[in-house]
Amino acid sequence: MKKGVLYLIPVPLAENASAKSFTPYLIDTINALDTYIVENEKTARKFLKEAGLKIPQSALTIHDYGKHKRNDSMVPYFKELMTGKDVGLMSEAGCPGVADPGADVVSEAHKRGIQVVPLVGPNSLLLALMASGFNGQSFVFHGYLPIDKVERVKSIRELEKTAEKNKQTQMFIETPFRNNHLFDDIVKNTAAQTLLCVACNITGEDEYIRTQSIGQWRQEKIDLHKRPTIFLIYR
Repeated sequence: MKKGVLYLIPVPLAENASAKSFTPYLIDTINALDTYIVENEKTARKFLKEAGLKIPQSALTIHDYGKHKRNDSMVPYFKELMTGKDVGLMSEAGCPGVADPGADVVSEAHKRGIQVVPLVGPNSLLLALMASGFNGQSFVFHGYLPIDKVERVKSIRELEKTAEKNKQTQMFIETPFRNNHLFDDIVKNTAAQTLLCVACNITGEDEYIRTQSIGQWRQEKIDLHKRPTIFLIYR
């Protein structure tokens, strides 16, 4: 029996950013599907409505891959795909599979011989890198730094050394309510000539992206509390 196709469908990064995020092909794709694997059902249904879904939402089959269900069996998520039906995979925001638990679903799809098709859409990491002015040929995304302050400061200093030694962009994130603490630790524990890019709420109405030296950052105060932010260091 022919297997279905798993479409990786990007979701807008911010409120009121739909017009910046959709492509005609994406809209055509969601209107050809009635089954989805999603990280957040509420977010997914809102996105589908904004994107111009013509199929009644009541007719959709939505498999919730929320954080409380990730240790469960993968079998239910693949029932439709294994019987020939195409399925869409969505993150809560941005591209599924990138800094996202949907990567586990994609990995399982490859193991089962299912075709995976990524759709073009917003990704905060690449958008931040594009806008930073830093090296876009050699870069590393480290995810979250340690919560413990001592370990976090140690990581920041190591990333700074790596950036200088390898001329490599170092990228990382933090839980939004801890952004200000991370920003302060970066500014206090790196050299004045080190460059820092802060890319906040990308594609949002209050988008803020700025690159300057640590010495310059020390002269001002910004508030990143509860605002999705990418931090990038370069030397």
